[in-house]
Amino acid sequence: MRVGVVTFPGSLDDRDAQRAVRLAGGEPVALWHGEHDLQGVEAIILPGGFSYGDYLRAGAIASLSPIMTEVVDAANAGMPVLGICNGFQMLAEARLIPGAHTRNAHQQFIRRDQVLRVENASTDWTSGFSEGQEITIPLKNADGRFIADAETIARIEGEGQVAFRYVGVNPNGSMDDIAGVSNARGNVVGLMPHPEHATEAGFGPDMPDAMSSGVDGLTFFTSVIERALAK
Repeated sequence: MRVGVVTFPGSLDDRDAQRAVRLAGGEPVALWHGEHDLQGVEAIILPGGFSYGDYLRAGAIASLSPIMTEVVDAANAGMPVLGICNGFQMLAEARLIPGAHTRNAHQQFIRRDQVLRVENASTDWTSGFSEGQEITIPLKNADGRFIADAETIARIEGEGQVAFRYVGVNPNGSMDDIAGVSNARGNVVGLMPHPEHATEAGFGPDMPDAMSSGVDGLTFFTSVIERALAK
């Protein structure tokens, strides 16, 4: 499966996302923000970082990059799209998923290994998990606080669009402890933690059995590949 990873000015985790795709058995395809060619990919990842220096709002300028025209069209046609951290912010700014992001409630950048609970295991990117499963994924952000108006929160909670929730601690003040959401169709998912940093033993988060052994993030990438092969 060919999975495109878009690089924007200020992207930091695009190479990590490409490596995660490769570890999952897919073929990563580097895409450039200034082009209009998706190069025949079957899924897209918007990686983490600080696109355009997070000027204006995090993800706001990147959401208007040339390639986002194709990303939006592809997502609306059903292509799987994953937005990680800054990519999550881009998805929200492009209105592919509900909600928005603001500065962390404590006004500080945070970096921690974060426990999440899987709330929706039926999306293209979460089908390898079980609902209610707890996973550990690295988190690093300054503008990670998920917000939405009361009507939107009630709708996404009621319709199962909350994909992940923070467990144990809410690191950034996100409403309802929301760490990730999907669109109604389930092909577009955005989350604030970084699954691409938990894909290979020895380089992941610390786990009870061993340091740096966490690989829970790999399931995001195997999920989308396995679901595509099953179609």
